[in-house]
Amino acid sequence: MDIEIIFRIAAVGLIVAVLNQVLSRSGKEEYTMLVTLAGLIAALMLVIPYISTLFGYVRSVFGL
Repeated sequence: MDIEIIFRIAAVGLIVAVLNQVLSRSGKEEYTMLVTLAGLIAALMLVIPYISTLFGYVRSVFGL
């Protein structure tokens, strides 16, 4: 597994955490949920190719 994907997910997490703090301190709590959701979607988009590869390996092992 490539270590670069871990760093990318960590970077997304740090950016989301900073944006959440800034938005909550400025009184825009309704946007913090949107930023968190966008960060979650971005992280999932980074992981989807690896999940697809994993399912391919599982299919080949079990002969499905």
